[in-house]
Amino acid sequence: MIENKKKNILITGGSVGLGFEFAKHFVLKGSNIIICARNKKNLLKAKSSLENLKKKNQKVFTYKIDVSNESDVRRLYKNISKKFKHIDVLISNAGVYGPKGSLEYSSWKEWQSAFRINCFGSIYLIKIFLRLLKKSRRGKIIQLSGGGATSPLANLSCYATSKAAIVRFTETLSLEIAKYNIDINCIAPGALNTRLLNEIIKAGPKKVGKDFYKKSLKQKANGGAGYEKALELCDFLCSENSNGITGRLLSAQWDNYHIIKKLKKKISDSDIFTLRRIVGKDRSLKKLDK
Repeated sequence: MIENKKKNILITGGSVGLGFEFAKHFVLKGSNIIICARNKKNLLKAKSSLENLKKKNQKVFTYKIDVSNESDVRRLYKNISKKFKHIDVLISNAGVYGPKGSLEYSSWKEWQSAFRINCFGSIYLIKIFLRLLKKSRRGKIIQLSGGGATSPLANLSCYATSKAAIVRFTETLSLEIAKYNIDINCIAPGALNTRLLNEIIKAGPKKVGKDFYKKSLKQKANGGAGYEKALELCDFLCSENSNGITGRLLSAQWDNYHIIKKLKKKISDSDIFTLRRIVGKDRSLKKLDK
């Protein structure tokens, strides 16, 4: 396991699921943890668990906020900046599937609301907290993306679109903040058995499609991918071993990130782990290219 020195870590969507697993992982490594979520009951439960895991010199704070609410985010910054001079790691984990079913018959209000959480909420949070990240010796930003970004998801258009947008945002922002020694990357955690999976199953095959529904039932029965690899990848990207790796989408399940340290230069000079347009020559159809 990669060693991380004591850090100040902010995690959105940190009261349940993968977000809470991130919080437990880093509190056990000695970091100060700030978790945010919309559900007060879940936050209180998470805080109690983390308090039992932390040591005397560690701090755990919880804040009830909605990341899609700009006032909430500004209030969060005001509170945290009074307690910490800098933030070392920001893990933007809050997210929802949004409306399920065809775009034509989906609620536009729900579509917009989900996009604000998954995309605008994450971007605005980073915008506001950059000033604290810049004060860190080496700032790290982790975004959660994955399936929706790497392939189309019929009947989940909001989720897929918002996650793809986050990846391109990550690539773009990495160019702006490199001069501040801040790295930003996306993690594709894999098919985890979380509340989002339960939402898909509850929605049923008519809304999410028969194939995706069957795949989800199988995932539920098999236990899903598990949190371990996602935690290991996040740990790596928050450590000094990943310094300079930025603007990338890495898969916890499929990418051999353990050897990235040896290949930093090659990766940084290439389009590996990025979104790109596939052209004719990529598929042995050069005649399609001018």
